[in-house]
This record gives sequence, structure tokens and C-alpha cells, in this order.
Amino acid sequence: MGARGADGVQYSIVVPVFNEEAVLPILLRRLDLLIASLDGTAEVIFVDDGSTDCTSIVLRARAKDDARYRYIGLTRNFGHQIAITAGMDAATGQAAIVMDADLQDPPEVVLQMIERWKDGFDVVYARRASRSGESAFKRWTAGAFYRLLGKMSSIEIPQDVGDFRLIDRKVLEAFRSMPERDRFVRGMFAWLGFRQTAVEFERAPRAAGVTKYPFLKMLRLATTGVIGFSDAPLKLAIWFGLAISTLALCLGFYAIARYMANEVITGWTSTVVIVSFLSGVNLMMSGIMGLYIGRIHAEVKGRPLYVVGERAGFPVEQRERVRPRSAPARRRKTG
Repeated sequence: MGARGADGVQYSIVVPVFNEEAVLPILLRRLDLLIASLDGTAEVIFVDDGSTDCTSIVLRARAKDDARYRYIGLTRNFGHQIAITAGMDAATGQAAIVMDADLQDPPEVVLQMIERWKDGFDVVYARRASRSGESAFKRWTAGAFYRLLGKMSSIEIPQDVGDFRLIDRKVLEAFRSMPERDRFVRGMFAWLGFRQTAVEFERAPRAAGVTKYPFLKMLRLATTGVIGFSDAPLKLAIWFGLAISTLALCLGFYAIARYMANEVITGWTSTVVIVSFLSGVNLMMSGIMGLYIGRIHAEVKGRPLYVVGERAGFPVEQRERVRPRSAPARRRKTG
């Protein structure tokens, strides 16, 4: 594990940020302490995901004053998962570490990750032993989501694990080869395989500021994870439709039998209820299929994942490599 990255960097620390001006002084101080305790050269890559406060000013200044820090400013808010990808695309280290800026991912845990990496593991993810400062509802919904995703997905995605992890260079290169637009990064690393292990940590409350993952964003991320790594919703639509059709057929036979016995079936209310229920089921199943078709549409458009508005702190020879990822070129058929 002693080899260095392309620019002599051993560790690349990727930190996506969005409106985190309140926590930056503490974060920068703890990152300085972390870098000083590492056994190799490190770079910290901040990816500003369209912040509207003073975050960009602080991080741009740090990148210009300290050669260990880099700054990537995206032109708008592309989302947390895309910001992670932008940082990964710019990382040059032999090992890359992803962590959030709110200090709920303690920088000190990185030292434990590095030890496991030196033991020969290619991916070292941080598992939350506890979740201080979070409501019982959020803890319950998070646990339910991971249990559901584990049962529905064809791959094993670790429970109580976010995006806080260390990955080896070869895993990073494999990750970069994955071009999908709707990204669920922790699921992508699980899909890649390689030799993986966990370190446990106590997740502290946010050091300052407010969460950037409210319920609706968490729900959107959960939907992306389920659709991206499972076709179970489509299978569920098929089986549910088959069950409804079977029930309708049985009711039809029942109605015919009553008619043959000269018994008239009355009840407009039941008819309306049944029709409304079946219409709702039809719309729900159409919506599930629409989600998958929408993902296909996003892939076909081939837009870049993100657009970089500004960079700071990168060496001149490295700047050309920090480019937005675009869809792979389509090959033309030749006669």
C-alpha cells in the first residue's frame, strides 16, 4: 500500500459541502489535525454544491492559501451524490476518503480506516454504532429502508452505513467507469465488490447548522437506491396485477352464477369502490414503470453529471483532469 498517487499524493479526502459556513471553522481545524497525523501526503478536496452563504468564500480562500486544500465550485446544486462524484473525479491519491462536512463523520475515524486499508482491504466503510441527535422517526425510517433494500436488491448493501468510507485507487478507477446519472454511491460501491470491511463509530450530532437531508430528500435518495439496484418494483407490479385480475375473474364467475340462479346483484356503491380501487392500482403501477422509463430518458440525453464553475488550489498539471463526467460516446455502425 506504499505507492503514491499520480501527483505524489497518498490520501485524497473528498468533502461535499452545501451551506456549511457555521461548521467550517471547526471542520478546518480538525482536518488540519488529521492531515498532520497521517503517514503520507494528503489533499482535501472540497466540492461546493451551489452554496448560497459564505461557504464558497471561506473554502476558496483556504485553497489559495494552503497547498493541501482544493476547491471545486459547481455552478448550481446538483445534489450530494453528484458532489461526491465530482470530488472522486478530481482525486489523485492512492486512497480516497469520502466524508460529510457536518462532522457527524468524525475525521479521526479516518485513521482506523487507513489501518484496515493497510491490512489489505480495498473498501473500508464506517458503520454507525449509534445515531446521537437524530429523532426516533429518522432512526426507524433509516433502518426500515436498509432492511427493505437488502431484501429487494440482488447485492448486499451494508446496513447503518452512509457514504463515509475509504476506497483504494483501483476501486476508484472502477467507480469512475460507471456512467449512470441517478447515483446511489453507497450502492455502487457495494455492486463493485472487491474486498470490503467495516469500522464502527459513534455518530455525533451536527456540530453546527441544520441538516441538508430532510425527509423528502431522504425519500428521494431511497427511491433512487431501490430503482437503481432492484427490479423488484416491476416484478411486484406484475404479481399484484395478476392477483387483481384473478380476483376480478372470480368475482365475474360469482356474478354469472348469481345471474343463472335468477338472483339480481345490486349495489352501485360496491361497483364504484371496485372501479376506483382498480384505477388507483393501475395509476400506481404505471407510475412505477414511469420511474424506470424516466431513468432511461435521463441516460439517453447524455448530459454531463455536473458543471464546474470554478476551481482553486489545483496544480497546473492537474487542472486538465478535473472535468465534468459525460456519457460515453455512442459508436456508429459501419457497413
